[in-house]
Amino acid sequence: MKNSRRRFLQIAGVSALGLGAKPVLDAFAAEGAGAGYRLAKGEDSLDAKQWAMVIDTRKLQTAEDLEPIIDACNKIHNIPTAIENKNHEIKWIWDAHYHNAFTDKTNEFLNEEVEHRPFLLLCNHCENPPCVRACPTQATFKNDNGIVMMDFHRCIGCRFCMAACPFGARSFNFRDPRPFIEDDNKEFPTRMKGVVEKCNFCAERLAVGKMPACVEASNGAIVFGDLYDEHSEVRKVLKENYTIRRKQTLGTEPSVYYIV
Repeated sequence: MKNSRRRFLQIAGVSALGLGAKPVLDAFAAEGAGAGYRLAKGEDSLDAKQWAMVIDTRKLQTAEDLEPIIDACNKIHNIPTAIENKNHEIKWIWDAHYHNAFTDKTNEFLNEEVEHRPFLLLCNHCENPPCVRACPTQATFKNDNGIVMMDFHRCIGCRFCMAACPFGARSFNFRDPRPFIEDDNKEFPTRMKGVVEKCNFCAERLAVGKMPACVEASNGAIVFGDLYDEHSEVRKVLKENYTIRRKQTLGTEPSVYYIV
């Protein structure tokens, strides 16, 4: 009874915003659907308590250094790259300058080389993700391994998660993205108009024993591993280097670290 009442209130709340009840009813149609889909894991699957990433920005000095990393992500996840309108841009991993990436760590006399260095940005897969709490349909949810996932079939396009994310790590498909995909990867689902999407730490690759595409394309500049395994490569790198995180004071506990 309690769950039914909560489901009704969620549906009524979204309907009151003018979004219409039908897409919400469709999203809740599967009884016991829970938090969304779960990837089937193979025998070689990689797992962790909390997947985390360390990006060594000292090894990524120019936009040319970042290009193969971004291209690898775009290609494997069917991200449209033919951009005519900036509002139609879909970003899973992209670059920005220090002042845009670390708005709470800037100062007037910042080292010039660091100031002009491009920084890779992506979903931070926070340990305390506000986007998950904001989603009314559980289309965005956190896996047991710490990855903040998206179930594209449950997304109703309300964009509450986008408003809740303090890192601007989510994109909305204002148009059908499929005609603008250059090389369609049949092993990963394409999306549709009206759906939010973002980086998923290559959960589909981890499920079959592979590292994220960006890690493989980085030539050692990106380290990936279990944050809570004291023997992991991530922990080793964090112990040996000073790192910073984006908007750390907000309490979301980002799982992406940067060596500056």
